[in-house]
Amino acid sequence: MNHNATTVVSQFIGDLNNENFSGARNVLHDDFVFEGVLGKREGADLYVKEMSQMKLKYEVLQSFGGGEDVCLWYNIDMNGKKILASGWYHTEAGKIRSFKVVFDPRPLLDSGQK
Repeated sequence: MNHNATTVVSQFIGDLNNENFSGARNVLHDDFVFEGVLGKREGADLYVKEMSQMKLKYEVLQSFGGGEDVCLWYNIDMNGKKILASGWYHTEAGKIRSFKVVFDPRPLLDSGQK
């Protein structure tokens, strides 16, 4: 099986989009770390549990890879709001060790005020 970083990250995103959370979990290191605009999560099991509740959908726009790292630009459907985001995935030994995401959170925090 090919364990290059791009393949692993593509599989992970595909599994999340298909709500195959056990498949997504299989490509994460146990001590996986997620860092995002709204917080940090440590541990693959916690991250996958939260993802299974949120059921985000990813539309990948562009992928860049180098060595063990992959950067994606994508639209993420978050509760019916399409958010442009960028994710940086670091892999080790064929699994994702860490993932950092950046996006503008204001559409999620907007309470309808203009």
